[in-house]
Amino acid sequence: MSQLYVRELLRGVVETLLLIIIDMLPSHGYQIAKELNRRSHGYFKFSGSTVYSALRRLEDEGLVLSSWEQVARKQDRRCYEITGKGRQILTEKLAELQRFYRATSRVISNIDSVSETEPKK
Repeated sequence: MSQLYVRELLRGVVETLLLIIIDMLPSHGYQIAKELNRRSHGYFKFSGSTVYSALRRLEDEGLVLSSWEQVARKQDRRCYEITGKGRQILTEKLAELQRFYRATSRVISNIDSVSETEPKK
């Protein structure tokens, strides 16, 4: 159950997390995923299909731009950077996530006191 629950939680924030990383570090998909994993201390481990699907959606919505970068003697790779619209949406999403975090934290902070009391009948 835990993996399924985490997957459902992440579904709502994967694009926001990618925008955060792209805003700080415009790069190619693999590097973006790797940086997200590093900054989360291994908590966020997205598959390539998840990352690239989300990047395509972000690009379709005009939140990121991609361009091909030539890598010496290797295949070209697509690099992503955030757009002005992407920055605006990111600011809005971060504000909402912060409100969500504060509200959730207030509920969670009362768990110990709630679990120690008898349910009301």
